[in-house]
Amino acid sequence: MGRRNLRPMTDLFDTPKSDPPASGHRPLADRLRPKSLAEVIGQDKVLSPDGPLGAMLAAGSLSSLILWGPPGVGKTTIARLLAAETDLAFVQISAIFTGVPDLRKVFDAAKLRFQQGRGTLLFVDEIHRFNKAQQDGFLPYMEDGTILLVGATTENPSFELNAALLSRSQVIVLERLSLADLERLAQRAEKEMGRALPLKAPARERLLEMADGDGRALLNLIEQVAAWKVAAPLDVDELARRLMRRAAKYDKSGDEHYNLISALHKSVRGSDPDAALYWFARMLEGGEDPRYLARRLTRMAVEDIGLADPQAQTHCLHAWETYERLGSPEGELALAQAVIYLALAPKSNAGYAAYKAARAEARRTGSAMPPKHILNAPTKMMKDQGYGSGYEYDHDAEDAFSGQDYFPEGIRRPVFYQPPERGYERELKKRLDYFAKLRIKRQGG
Repeated sequence: MGRRNLRPMTDLFDTPKSDPPASGHRPLADRLRPKSLAEVIGQDKVLSPDGPLGAMLAAGSLSSLILWGPPGVGKTTIARLLAAETDLAFVQISAIFTGVPDLRKVFDAAKLRFQQGRGTLLFVDEIHRFNKAQQDGFLPYMEDGTILLVGATTENPSFELNAALLSRSQVIVLERLSLADLERLAQRAEKEMGRALPLKAPARERLLEMADGDGRALLNLIEQVAAWKVAAPLDVDELARRLMRRAAKYDKSGDEHYNLISALHKSVRGSDPDAALYWFARMLEGGEDPRYLARRLTRMAVEDIGLADPQAQTHCLHAWETYERLGSPEGELALAQAVIYLALAPKSNAGYAAYKAARAEARRTGSAMPPKHILNAPTKMMKDQGYGSGYEYDHDAEDAFSGQDYFPEGIRRPVFYQPPERGYERELKKRLDYFAKLRIKRQGG
């Protein structure tokens, strides 16, 4: 057999020393990869001179690390730059694609490098994917100085990593990028591309929000937007149409089934029991399944009446159960009575509107962490991070109400639920106003 020209084993896991050919397309995220730690955006708390990594580098004593944070905040970049700062060989592997034989080759190459007088920074992406035995395999090489381990994880190290590995490493918490951080990144991208994004100011802000604190995701979105051929800057709606793939509508126009259920629903919402009974009867005469009508009536109770009459939902469920027990035609009378009850009940969509507003806010603010005072701290490391610190137990407070803020830090307290002065929600509004006044009092006015 002819001898093949093979690369040395030690190079298989090393980072290329030079950039790819200029003729090949380099993604924007790759072109904007920071060349120094000073260029890293959004992680000043750990990289500043007073931060843990800054202090380590200043003292010349970098230890093994676990970088814990959400996607796209710079874990890989920081690891690569730490290797450059400390003149260590940078070797990157992923726990998803690396098995025991691959690890053995990595360790053998690191040993050889160590014998030649150079250390190795081994960056392990998704380190939590390794099982206990694989994690234990790193320990002897960390202890004898063969490797300096830098693991990256999006999962809580307290639960996903072995205690032995954690005891030999320092956990560095990286934060999701703020809107200000993302704006700096967007400006850097525009400078690199040599042109501004074709977006109006509100659309630009929406683009930043869509990235959800993920710098890599933002750069991918920017690359898409920059490729569009547009005559004028786009507004929010135009941006949403281009970047969001909407589900196709289920088009049943002209189908009597959907026309009649719409008429029934709107007659109930309009508090017209006679019209509601008419459309209910039309559907039954047309052969509609009464079980379908029972389900839709329950939906009307939830969507259009809600907490203005909490009994409406119960009434519908009982009518549904009665139909299941009696069958037709007697059981249909129970459903007809539910139609009358719903049509005459006080109407409110305050709960429905509050739910939709909360969902919209949840999408807008992405994965913002809860405030630390309401987080549990089952491990020492989490306590050291401030989890649970300052929590006030409401049952110990006057009126069993502490008035603490439970929204994520940096989010101005929104108001989702605004009950009207109708039905039972009149009482709920009194409670809401009472707690609002107490909250102001507890928080010092």
